[in-house]
This record gives sequence, C-alpha cells and structure tokens, in this order.
Amino acid sequence: MTNIRKLLNELANQENQLPQTQFIAPCLNGGKVRTKMSGMIYTFTPKPRNFEGWGIFQPVDMQTAEIVDEASLPQIGEYLKHLQPLKLRLAHVLQRQTWLAYPVNEADMQQRYGVCKPLAINLVSDGTRFDVIVARTDGMTWWFDECDRGSDPFVVQKLQANIKKAILPKQLHFKGITPEMRTVYDLVAQKAQEFDGLHQQKRDENRLREALKLGGGELHEFRDRKDHWVIEWITGDGEHHNSAISKSDLTVISAGICLSGEDKKFDLQSLVTVVEQRDND
Repeated sequence: MTNIRKLLNELANQENQLPQTQFIAPCLNGGKVRTKMSGMIYTFTPKPRNFEGWGIFQPVDMQTAEIVDEASLPQIGEYLKHLQPLKLRLAHVLQRQTWLAYPVNEADMQQRYGVCKPLAINLVSDGTRFDVIVARTDGMTWWFDECDRGSDPFVVQKLQANIKKAILPKQLHFKGITPEMRTVYDLVAQKAQEFDGLHQQKRDENRLREALKLGGGELHEFRDRKDHWVIEWITGDGEHHNSAISKSDLTVISAGICLSGEDKKFDLQSLVTVVEQRDND
C-alpha cells in the first residue's frame, strides 16, 4: 500500500509540474501532440488547432498544450534520432506535407517491421517524387527526417524522364531497375498529370464495361469520337456488334442493327437485351 501511495504522490507531483514543462513534438493539422515523462505518455490537443509542423509546446492543463515556438533543426534532429529509421522513395502528395512513399528495400522493411507496404510520411519538408528519403517511426506514425544525399541521382532522372513521356509502368525498363523502383513508379503514375489522358481512358473503359456487364454483354474494344464512343461488344452467346454510344448518358446513337429508328430509346445496358432478343427471334 505504501508503494502505491508513493507512486500516486509521484504522479500527482509530476502532473503539477506539467504546466512548467516544455516539450518538442511533431503536429499535424487537427491532430494531437504527445510527450513522455517518467515513463508516462501524455496526449494534448494543440493550441492553435490548425498548427502543423514541429513545435515547442507547453501544457495549459491536462488536455491542452499551447505552442511556444517552432522547433529548430537541431532540436528536431535530436528528437528524431531516438526513432527507428527507414529509407523510402517518395511517390506523391497525399495532403499538405504528407506524402506516400515506398521502401527502397522491401526485404529490409519486411524483416524489421513485419510488413511491406506504401507508407504515409508526415511533415515532408524537402524532396520531390522519386527522391530517396529517411523517415522515422515512433511505432505508430512515420515522420520525415531528411533526403538521402547518398542515393543515385541517375535513378531519379530516369524515373522522372519516363513519367514525363507517360511510359506505362509495364513498359518501364532501364539498367539497374529494381522491383521497388517499378512499384513506386506505378504509384506515381496513378496520380501523375502526365497520365491524365490514360486515367480518363481507363475510367471510360470501366464505365462501358460495367454497363455491358449489367446487361449480360462484354466489351471488346472502344474508340473515342469526341462526343460519343464507337464500341465493339459481344453478346452472351458470342455475337459481335458495333454500336455508337453517347458519352453523356450512355444512350444509343446507333445500335448497329435495325431498330426501326428507335435507337435513342435505349441505353447501353438495355441495348444488350434488345439485341439478344432480336438474335433469338
């Protein structure tokens, strides 16, 4: 009982000292900040709530900590050196200062952390897509430390050049390329403006394929004709047809078969049913 009372007294004294204690912590917009004192972890709502970056905080009470100043680079470095590092290659921005990144060495991440996957890296203050960085984790969240100045700039240049040419991930090839580079290239390509046309083409394809599937048909190929598509599709019994379909609402412009001038009464989904009924008559 004496030990329990002693511990409770120590905790009470420690909490009384909190308002006089300053601590450094990373903070995301709308997030929380944490500090560890004598083995106890304390979590606070930062004031102001919209602060994002590395700050020096001082508790106002047990729930709120006010930012006193922004942390200096040496202070940030001292904080980060106690966290576990990992080298990753930047892919694209998720929001504000948070980037998606992929490990440079999949086997290393798997062995050390039991998993290999893209990670959200917070407070990225330097670097651009494909740059190798060092990030560190507190076991829950990953924080940007620095760019890896020892990484090969040739790789970044090659990856950037291929993205600018909108080379598809499956066509990517150069001397020294690794599976990890291919993966991060694919992640970049999914969001890169250079691939906007290809992204739209894929969305169009999925839209047509889904409409045909609902009607029982299958898309073979399609061609863009400004305000409509010319599609080649297959009925459930294997019959091939060519139709012109409006982009705006998937209504039929030309069915490719005689519908007595009533083509526009149908959309792509219902067209499949009409064609199959006609073929069976």
